[in-house]
Amino acid sequence: MSYFFGNKTVLKQADPLSPILFNLALQKVIQSIKMVPSGIKFGKEQLNILAIAGDIALIGKNEIEIRKLFVEMEDIARKFGLQINQEKTKYMIMERKNSLKQNITGHLKIKNYKFERVENFKYLGVILNEDNNNQIDLQERIKMLTKYILCYINFLKIKTYQRNLIKIKEHNNR
Repeated sequence: MSYFFGNKTVLKQADPLSPILFNLALQKVIQSIKMVPSGIKFGKEQLNILAIAGDIALIGKNEIEIRKLFVEMEDIARKFGLQINQEKTKYMIMERKNSLKQNITGHLKIKNYKFERVENFKYLGVILNEDNNNQIDLQERIKMLTKYILCYINFLKIKTYQRNLIKIKEHNNR
């Protein structure tokens, strides 16, 4: 091990070290969040954060847990020189159907941040929504599948047409 050393220079985004250093710093942030007792039980594990690349989803049972997780994340991130992008950060409360929804619209204020509430968002290609209902995601997937099937059918028609054209040419050349 070595002693901690400070860095006074700033790395540019195009610098080859940037993604490596970002991932190392982000990993420390994620590890610190996992130590906060909160989140939901998922099998034998307690789950309070989902992270891939720079996309992070904090998971809490209530607003108090989310606030606690965010404050911890922001404090650790700041120590590593990382900043939370308020414009890209949204929040959503997932509830069971027929439950009363509090604070339907509005913003969540934590420290000097103000986050917009959304009814759904896409995370890793899956559409998540407040009602914990997957109908929107299923409809989106069906629409995409239909599009791919139509493209494939057109591809097969073109291939069949090309084969038939080749057969006609071969037949005419005899």
